[in-house]
Amino acid sequence: MALVECPLCRKRISSKAPSCPHCSSKLGPNTESLSRISHIQQSTKLMNQSFLALTLFIAGVVIWFWGGEVAEGNRAIAGAICFTLGFVGYLITRVRIILHKRKSV
Repeated sequence: MALVECPLCRKRISSKAPSCPHCSSKLGPNTESLSRISHIQQSTKLMNQSFLALTLFIAGVVIWFWGGEVAEGNRAIAGAICFTLGFVGYLITRVRIILHKRKSV
């Protein structure tokens, strides 16, 4: 009996276990396909987060320059917050995507 990694939740389980006690996924000959499905789902989740951060970044720019002039007061603060959170979120998510792509399936 050896400890192996569950293809879905990535937690360590016994190689003799018929299913994962953590996520209840059935283990067997289709373990390879479960691993690929999990990898694709994680890639999709990261791409959605990247899209959301980019949308927040663009919203910040639009708020900042709405009306043809630079924002002042509360609108400037809201635009700067959206711009900053979107930019930082996008960078972090892109790094996570690169690290995720480096993992073998």
